[in-house]
Amino acid sequence: MRLIQLKQEVRTLKKNRDVYDFIIWTVLAIAVGLVLSFSFLPMFGISSIDAMKIMITEIFSSSYSMGNILVKTAPLILTGLAFAFTYKAKLFNIGIQGQFYVGCITAAAISLKMQGHAPGLVVIILAALGSVAGGAFVGFMIGFFKAKFGANEFLVSMMSTYVFTYLNLFLMRTVLQESNHNYIKTDYLDKSVWLPQLIPGTAVSWGIVFSILVAVLVWFVLYKTSLGYRIRMTGLNKEAAGMAGIKPERQFMISFAISGAIAGFAGWIEVNGMQHMMLPDFDAEIGSFGVGIAILANSHPIGILFAALLFGFLQVGGTALGHASGAPPSVIELMQGFVMLFVLMSFFFRRKIEINRLKKLKSENEEVA
Repeated sequence: MRLIQLKQEVRTLKKNRDVYDFIIWTVLAIAVGLVLSFSFLPMFGISSIDAMKIMITEIFSSSYSMGNILVKTAPLILTGLAFAFTYKAKLFNIGIQGQFYVGCITAAAISLKMQGHAPGLVVIILAALGSVAGGAFVGFMIGFFKAKFGANEFLVSMMSTYVFTYLNLFLMRTVLQESNHNYIKTDYLDKSVWLPQLIPGTAVSWGIVFSILVAVLVWFVLYKTSLGYRIRMTGLNKEAAGMAGIKPERQFMISFAISGAIAGFAGWIEVNGMQHMMLPDFDAEIGSFGVGIAILANSHPIGILFAALLFGFLQVGGTALGHASGAPPSVIELMQGFVMLFVLMSFFFRRKIEINRLKKLKSENEEVA
């Protein structure tokens, strides 16, 4: 009994050490990435120190600017969760952008069609359900092709993005085009179908609250339910999971369906909570940002909250820096790129350290034996 208790204590200590190592290495990587990205700003004629002051000053100059961070963060949380969910099954949903667009299209179409004909709250709920269902259907089809035909989910999901990007453009030019047919966009949504404002004096809607709740729900599903256990076991060892009675093909379809539903939900939050209309190619990089956020957070749902907040801060800060100093818009991608680069490098170094630690422990055990 004492031996079993000691083994459990060792596992707990190792788990805690792994968490601390991850936090320390990730924070260090983010800091180095930001410092290095700021060091490139003098090439654009901007002092690194001045740029940092401008970003902080502009962001915290008003509640509206600070609120914009939460506005940017809300959909980023969801696209990060969408990638992380499939990754737990060792699947790669690179088509988050397309599923996001399906959610946007569905939310805009339902809202525009039903506004004025039903209570605003009913329309909002139906738009949300439609976006979730649309994204889930697209995700399920990708998982179905993977499960039934052995298709490469990376390629299938990536190519689906192009399909729905051009579908979005087609709809903007035809059935969803604004009433006067002068611009490639939809009409504005009626205020009755907007998500309610959360913080007065800002553009922050209840979308940020819903995003956080989804993150908590995803964490609960992955780590506290039998469904999450089956998904994670499939990712750890598909063959062993099959021998244990878990059907990997079923987990593929379920994982992609849930992932697509989350991405579609992000589309609803963006249309009904922020944009209040639909444009072609808007938020064209939110899918790739979601992948980066999931990687930054090691695909942990709670970690994704903080990683998305960082990306939201960099987006708002980079935009403010561009307006105040004349820096090119690419400075935002520069900062995010350096952060991601060093986070990936930190994973490599942590892995090397862990391997060396295990080799040393094995050598010590052999000497004792």
